[in-house]
This record gives sequence, structure tokens and C-alpha cells, in this order.
Amino acid sequence: MRVLVGMSGGVDSSVAAALLRDEGHEVVGVTLRLWGGESDTGCCSVSDVDDARRVAQQLGIDHVVFNFSDDFAEHVVDPYIDAHRVGLTPNPCIECNRHLKFDRLMDRADQLGFDAVATGHHARIGHHDDGRPRLERGADRPKDQSYVLHMLDEATLHRVLLPVGDFTKDEVRALAQRLGLRTAAKPDSQDVCFIPTTQGRRGFLEDRVPFTPASVVDRNGSELGTVTAVELVTLGQRRGLGLPGGGPVRYVVDVERGPHTSTPKVVVGDADALLTNAERVGQVTWVHGPVTGRVLVQSSAHGEPVVGDITVDDEGIVEVTWHLRQSRVAPGQSMVLYDADDCFVIGGGLVLPRR
Repeated sequence: MRVLVGMSGGVDSSVAAALLRDEGHEVVGVTLRLWGGESDTGCCSVSDVDDARRVAQQLGIDHVVFNFSDDFAEHVVDPYIDAHRVGLTPNPCIECNRHLKFDRLMDRADQLGFDAVATGHHARIGHHDDGRPRLERGADRPKDQSYVLHMLDEATLHRVLLPVGDFTKDEVRALAQRLGLRTAAKPDSQDVCFIPTTQGRRGFLEDRVPFTPASVVDRNGSELGTVTAVELVTLGQRRGLGLPGGGPVRYVVDVERGPHTSTPKVVVGDADALLTNAERVGQVTWVHGPVTGRVLVQSSAHGEPVVGDITVDDEGIVEVTWHLRQSRVAPGQSMVLYDADDCFVIGGGLVLPRR
């Protein structure tokens, strides 16, 4: 089988390519050039491209670089900027997986005659009793990445390989060490790849989004302080609000802004003020089609799944009703639905603002 392996320059994708090579597949490594601006971390940096190329040389496989920078700007960077402008909290890595590492790369693989696309994500592809593929959690639960791959539908799963999903991270590193791969001890990337660590989110956005100051008030409307950029405030945030120390812990429980608000306000309260009985989720993608009833719901990449019941309205909006009240999730973040046994992904979408 001809397999195009996405090689980010990290240890997981390096080992994925090695495993497929050793299985006898015709393997070609590909690194995506995504961000044309300054970068010092993640899979967008020059050093990562070089690491991927050198690992391919060590493995004796061909390596190519695809320039998808225009698509990356359109589908990842610009929406990231726009989300902050309107008060959402985006997850750019999920959008990169959705639009670049699978949709766009799969299209290119089709054009070049490859049978499958592989990545180094820690997740597994299993099958239902009727043979339909499903996206399952990785063997290494703390490193499981099924959350960030929830958008993969049945047709895509038929053509995706996830070779390291059956291994723990320690086993992946040990295998890379035995193979002498230069990425064996390379640390995982944790940051947004197109934002330099020296610049940070504020530095990246301040030249792209007009910042708006806002008052910080308690739930009774009493002013407690100010923030210089309401666009950087996230629901549930408790640091960086300019509040004096020594008092009770306060969280952002609401952000009042928009055309009907003369002066933006950041409302803070205690942890109980964040609790809710339900959330609404839009732009939902399903692996096999809409599902209703009892599910497990995960609201962050490494969060614990929580029991809830879901319904779907005529517009495709999912309402999640919690069995026990949960802290609200920032609008714009992804909420992923798993089966009741917490084995495989059902679907997922973006948390909507309160009406």
C-alpha cells in the first residue's frame, strides 16, 4: 500500500513512518509548510521541517514538503483572529487538523495516487460489529488525541492510519531510541505553532485586532478594576484581570459586549456562578450521523468526560444536558461526544454563546 505520512518533526510521526515502513508499505513522508511568519515552536518552525527531513533520510524513505500556507491562513489563522474579535475562544489546532492535516492533505494524496494518509496522533481506528470504522481512544490515555480528531467522518477513517495509537508515549520514545532517530528525546510541542513564545497571544493579536478596554465588575455591578483588552478575556479565567490579591478567588462568569452594550464589562464571580445545567453546541460533525440520548462529553483536550444527555434540533444544534451541573465552557471551544462506555468518538462541535 502507498502511504503518505504526515511528518511534523516530532517523535510520534517519526515512529509512525518507521512502523509503516517496517510493515512493508511504500512510505513517503510529507511535512506541511503552513505558516510563513515568525515561529519558534510547534510544527511550523524551520527546525521541525529539518528534523522531519533528516528522520526520513535515516529511515530511507522519500520526503517532500507541501506549501499549504494560503490554506492555513484562510482556515486557521484568520478565523483565530476573527474569533477573538467577536469574543470567542478558538482552538486553532483542531481547525488545522480539520482543514489541513486531513482534508487538504487527503486531497493531495488522491491527486498523487496514495492509498492512505497516516499521522502520529495517539488515537486508534477500530470497527463496529457491522464493519464500520470508528475513532477510538489511544492506548496511552493521558496522551489520547481523539478529542482533536473528532471531525474525522466515516469516509475519512476508511483511509487514515494511526500507527502509534496502540503504544504508550514511553514505548514510542523507546522505539525511536532503538532506531536511533534524532527525534527520540525531542519534547512535545505545547503551544500554538504560529505564535512565537517571545510574543505570546497578546503580542500576536495586538497588531491585528483593535483592543477594547473594559470594566471588571462583580455580579452586583460594583466596579473592581479594568482590563485593557476585553478581546483577550475568556470565560472561566481567573488571572490577568488586574484584581487586588488577598480576596476571594474570582472567575470570569460573563462578558458583556456587542452592539447592545455601551461599555464592555467583564463580570466576575465565584466558582458556583459558572455552573450550568446545559450547553448548546453548533457546527457539529458526526462520524456516522446524528445520535441522541446518553453520552460522555469531553470539553477540553485532556479533560475528564462527563455524563450527559443530548438532543438535536431541526437546525442541527445539539443541546447537552448535564446529569450534574458543570462549569460553563468558553464559547468557541470544542465539545466532543463519546459513547457511554468512553471507547469511541460519536461527533463534536463548537460551544455556542448563551442566547
